Amino acid sequence: MTKQDPLVVIVGGGFGGLAAARVLRRAPVRVLLIDRSNHHVFQPLLYQVATSVLAPGQIASPIRGLLASHENTSVMLGNVTGVDAALRQVIVDADDRVGIGIGYDYLILATGATHSYFGHDEFATFAPGLKSLADAESLRNHILSAFEKAEIESDDHRREALMTFVMVGAGPTGVELASAIAVMVRTTLRKNFRRIHPNSARVILIDMGHRPLGAFSEKLSEAARLRLIELGVDVRLGQAVQSIDAEGVVVGQERIPSKTVIWTAGVAPSPAGKWLGSAVDRAGRVRVQSDLTIPQHPEIFVIGDTASLDQGGRPLPGVAQVAMQQGVYAAKAIFRHVTKKPALPPFRYFDKGNLAVVGKNFAVLQAAGIGMSGFAAWLVWALIHIQFLAENSLRFSVFLQWVWTYLSGKRGDRLIIEHHRDA
Repeated sequence: MTKQDPLVVIVGGGFGGLAAARVLRRAPVRVLLIDRSNHHVFQPLLYQVATSVLAPGQIASPIRGLLASHENTSVMLGNVTGVDAALRQVIVDADDRVGIGIGYDYLILATGATHSYFGHDEFATFAPGLKSLADAESLRNHILSAFEKAEIESDDHRREALMTFVMVGAGPTGVELASAIAVMVRTTLRKNFRRIHPNSARVILIDMGHRPLGAFSEKLSEAARLRLIELGVDVRLGQAVQSIDAEGVVVGQERIPSKTVIWTAGVAPSPAGKWLGSAVDRAGRVRVQSDLTIPQHPEIFVIGDTASLDQGGRPLPGVAQVAMQQGVYAAKAIFRHVTKKPALPPFRYFDKGNLAVVGKNFAVLQAAGIGMSGFAAWLVWALIHIQFLAENSLRFSVFLQWVWTYLSGKRGDRLIIEHHRDA
């Protein structure tokens, strides 16, 4: 690696950005990965941190540690706020420095997504989402605190609101979180309190669609719905949320008193489209060409949740598989361009299937036209999730924790951690 080697700037240390950095390890380029967090988090298991199964450190790794052996790669902790495509610069806020311009020869934007409230941003104050470790820790504190408050609450109505948990959105996150809370109150918390009965808690899953897990087949969606009901989850479909406030949620004409409303209904991409002045789809994702670049800028690649690309007449889903495959493709395309090799054929996503867990011993799996639900699918889910954790130490730790929780019903991290300022 020399100072004359082209500089590849990767914005985002999620699945896509990390996949790209790993492919570029032996390329004749310099790599700079910029992220506003110092860690890579395995987002599919965030709900297990929120429900006290796993500790935050079991699903996340420092980005510097993951890339420590990549001699051509540097990491920067900073928040990218814009891109000047004409000057080939990304604009970064880092520490107390604002608007730093960092030049690039190639740019990979893998900036991910955040919560989307579909035009009702006022819901955010009362219905947090689950996209980061900070979200998961905050939600874990809130859920555990709700039971502690219910234990000392003398008013029946306030106690009921404290023990009512509402998930808005029946996609994978909503289904997995609702089922995990339902299992937690039936097992781990069942004998821990004296004045309340945790297994009497209400867990409500709301979606305006007519079935949960809409990306799965109708048969698997129905299997998931029946399993949720078996776990005690109140599944309400075909109903839209009218309002959310500090006292609960209004669904249709009914007000549900609840001190815990969690938004699991949708995501919005980063403002990369505005940075680039590029065409976007209805959700705000950057419309990319078949080689994942944008028009007039073959040096700019946009991948993962930030990008919109149709395949088979439908846009690719915003899932980790897509981000990782696009990250690998973008890195290989840069490698070929730098080494003067022929360009890659257009990007094609290979769908390895969908998985969602619905409580203990039950998952749904859809892959290659095959649908499966139950214990076998749950084992596949567990094996795949362990495999895709970033480090061997995490795989070992999570495996042991899952075995312990499975056998004992006890959870790994039930600490309420609050930060107090000295008076």
